[in-house]
Amino acid sequence: VQELDIQRYLGTWYEIARYDHSFERGLVGVTATYSMREDGKIKVENAGFKNSLDGKKSVAIGKAKIPNPNEPSKLKVSFFWFFYGDYFVFELDENYQWAVIGSSSDKYLWILSRKPQLNDYVYTQLLNNLTKRGYDVSKLIRVDQKVN
Repeated sequence: VQELDIQRYLGTWYEIARYDHSFERGLVGVTATYSMREDGKIKVENAGFKNSLDGKKSVAIGKAKIPNPNEPSKLKVSFFWFFYGDYFVFELDENYQWAVIGSSSDKYLWILSRKPQLNDYVYTQLLNNLTKRGYDVSKLIRVDQKVN
């Protein structure tokens, strides 16, 4: 993504699909909420439920920054002290209704939406785009969300 208006990106996103990784394993109903902090960094609050939508709620608070203002879609996110990981916005709906997030490696991948469900046509298009980028979309885990 060439342009990213961080003010439009702020707010809550629902996790539609992700690659498996230890820090979210077993979580469903996952959301990521972004807000500005007083120091200019972005507060990141990830929340989800363990094993079922009625399970125990798990919340992780982190921070994000945009190291290079010329590349606003390449953020760095930290949940552990000063250890920052890549958070690259690969694709973004022009109305900021869905996003595809990855990193500099192919180990991390998320599909996010402003709503708990994503239109099947859009999801299929995103999978096709990711396949063209070289991602193994068969490794994506669909994340259960509460239906609104």
